[in-house]
Amino acid sequence: MGKTELLIVIILFNIFFVMFVVAVVIYIRNYRQRKKEYLNELEIKNEIHQKELLATQLEIQQGTMQQIGRELHDNIGQKLTLVSLYVQQMLYENKVPEASERIDQVSQIINQSLQDLRSLSKTLTDDNINQKEIVTLIQEEVHNTNSFKKCNVSFEHNVEQLDLGFVHKNVLLRITQEFIQNSLKHAHCKNIFISLNASENILWELKIHDDGTGFDTSQTKSNGIGLTNMKNRAEIIGADYQLQSERNTGTSLKITLKKQS
Repeated sequence: MGKTELLIVIILFNIFFVMFVVAVVIYIRNYRQRKKEYLNELEIKNEIHQKELLATQLEIQQGTMQQIGRELHDNIGQKLTLVSLYVQQMLYENKVPEASERIDQVSQIINQSLQDLRSLSKTLTDDNINQKEIVTLIQEEVHNTNSFKKCNVSFEHNVEQLDLGFVHKNVLLRITQEFIQNSLKHAHCKNIFISLNASENILWELKIHDDGTGFDTSQTKSNGIGLTNMKNRAEIIGADYQLQSERNTGTSLKITLKKQS
């Protein structure tokens, strides 16, 4: 074999080698790209599945609450009504002043309990969330919390009506309730501040802050069940979720849902 032929063979070998290397690189790049697309698609499907699962849980929860409300009204409510009638009869038949006073006190307690039970039953069975505006729902929650006189809760807003469906209102209300309960139970706060506002680019923005003990989020395993529930609920409707807390500085929560362009 002459030098020319040997040179040609070497050149051809180098060309084929370079082509082989390029083909391998292209194959690896395409494989990684397909793998990345597959993982992204899998992640999207998983997120969709989680949202559908959480939405289903909300529907089941609502149905369960309505069933509980009916049971309260039909079973326990009727029994309390019967007890109230018996006590009224005892009060009418009894002639001892001291005993009459005690019976009257028992009667008042039973009647108040019956009134509270009817109110709770109505709230559960009349689809309270669907029938009321979100502002009204939050105001009722604030009023109920303030009635216990453990912590002062204030509520400000720049909206009267928001065109929200059941899921959105349910998410906002449950997150508000969860935050308040966490603050009362763990933060030992004196004040809770709630605001619900809307703007040109934001459908609504819910801000809640307490002046409690706070906590180190990096040291809290999985941020706790209650905090995880709030985050999951926000994800159902695609809202941005931000939670900040430090020891002795309180805890702040901001959930924002932007308008779709």
